[in-house]
Amino acid sequence: MDDQTRTELEAAAFRRLRQHLMQDRPEVQNIDLMNLAGFCRNCLSRWYQEAATERGLEMGKAEAREIFYGMPYDDWKAAQQTEAGPEKQAAFEKAFKENVTDKG
Repeated sequence: MDDQTRTELEAAAFRRLRQHLMQDRPEVQNIDLMNLAGFCRNCLSRWYQEAATERGLEMGKAEAREIFYGMPYDDWKAAQQTEAGPEKQAAFEKAFKENVTDKG
């Protein structure tokens, strides 16, 4: 497989993952994704931002999230995010530290 085809397939897979998380399963909470898989929608938007920065494109966190979420993040949170109980919040703190804070 040539590099261009591989890149196109990877991009298609990313778009399908985004569709799955944003349209097919928006009820799945970011905190649950982070607690179970070690990443969430915010991680994907951050990776998008990091890829842009690596290519010399200026992109802030809010802009990357709006591109990924298809709307301002606060609008998505208001429409989709539910309150997480103390147990989920504690698990999130651990998962975030292991998968985000300690990785940087």
